[in-house]
Amino acid sequence: MSLLLVAFDLGGTFIFGLSGAVAGVKHRADLFGVLVLSFAAANAGGILRDLLIGTVPPAAISDWRYIVAALIPGLITFYSYPVVKRLNNPVLIFDAAGLSLFAVSGALKALDFHLNPFGAVLLGVLTGVGGGMVRDILVAEIPAVLRTDVYAVAALVGASIVVIGSTLGLPTIVVAIIGGVLCFVIRILAIQRHWKLPTARHAE
Repeated sequence: MSLLLVAFDLGGTFIFGLSGAVAGVKHRADLFGVLVLSFAAANAGGILRDLLIGTVPPAAISDWRYIVAALIPGLITFYSYPVVKRLNNPVLIFDAAGLSLFAVSGALKALDFHLNPFGAVLLGVLTGVGGGMVRDILVAEIPAVLRTDVYAVAALVGASIVVIGSTLGLPTIVVAIIGGVLCFVIRILAIQRHWKLPTARHAE
């Protein structure tokens, strides 16, 4: 389970690093700014998770692999942006993939630290949405989790699958893959089909 957790965590770190770097390049940040956005998007969710479960210092600053996994995509994107740009709406694709990996790894780590199922789901969601929130705030955009498209709900589904499956004693790798894939598919479908959550009526 530890190897699976690290694999999902580092995968999410790298992919969210790409999303942060792409956002930085699109907003004309310099190299330092792109790397800051890459690191923030890649590690903010994991840092919040680790602080809440008492893992200090957080892995994002104590384990060199997380730092490298966050900064390499920043350098790749900065110097090879035309290649990255060929993907259809790369920020959203990378964000959906990172959301899926982090929702799963967050729930897995919470269970590893013996949190109750409800708390594990919440930490999975927080890990998934935290990096994207910080990235959006740094580029002066309303965080995707606060907008009406289906974002946090996708992370909620993915984390719930992991927690429910683990509670039932199903193989960890199976529930992790199912939870991650389902989260990714829901997020991509929400983007393509413009799924919206209800919003409050404007006051007259």
